Amino acid sequence: MPALTIARHSELFEYQILSEQQIAAYQENGYLNVGRVLTDRGLNRLKTDVMAAWEAEKGPFDGNANWLKNSLLVNIHHRSEIVRKYYFNGPLVDVAQQLIGPNIKGVTSQLTFKMRGNTMPFGWHQDNGYGELEPYNTLSTLTALDDSDEENGCLQIIPGSHKQGQIAVYRSSEDRKANKEVVVDADDAKAVPLPMRAGESVVLHCWMPHKSEGNHSKTRDRRIVFLRYADADAV
Repeated sequence: MPALTIARHSELFEYQILSEQQIAAYQENGYLNVGRVLTDRGLNRLKTDVMAAWEAEKGPFDGNANWLKNSLLVNIHHRSEIVRKYYFNGPLVDVAQQLIGPNIKGVTSQLTFKMRGNTMPFGWHQDNGYGELEPYNTLSTLTALDDSDEENGCLQIIPGSHKQGQIAVYRSSEDRKANKEVVVDADDAKAVPLPMRAGESVVLHCWMPHKSEGNHSKTRDRRIVFLRYADADAV
């Protein structure tokens, strides 16, 4: 029986293989900027597709709305063909297989946006605090659709802090119904900003605490495509 051929979309995505040094850096620091993963064509198509979905669902920015309304749109692969290609056949699949193992599954796809005017910060948290999966090698990928820096709310992390393991959090049924944030204690003095260029992606270990401040730019959005991958047997 011939081997299954996985579709590649090199006109949209920039595929890569991590070096031993990159893998070691991820294991030591708990994060890795893997560099450019979208071609110019892929970046433009992705922005066009996801913005159509975002605007249809969210409408104009509402400063009185909660963080869920203003920052998240889940299951974006159900709304965009190019996101489906990126999620299931894009370069981050190769990256996840190198960092997790050959048998993986996608567990989350969403937009994480801070549009200009959204000055709401998002506190320290581990992604495994929102959806705990074991074994604890799940990773999150954040692909930038815009250049991001501290002014427009780039990601902030504490290198190496994933080594402390899973931080216990308690969410009551009321908290879940109200979609309250899951916030953990972390030392702000150790925070390191992770500026990104549009088309780049950062990978985070599931135990990496991270946060972002609000978008205080008057002219720039900070739009992220967030994809999460786990071991195929993770529960």
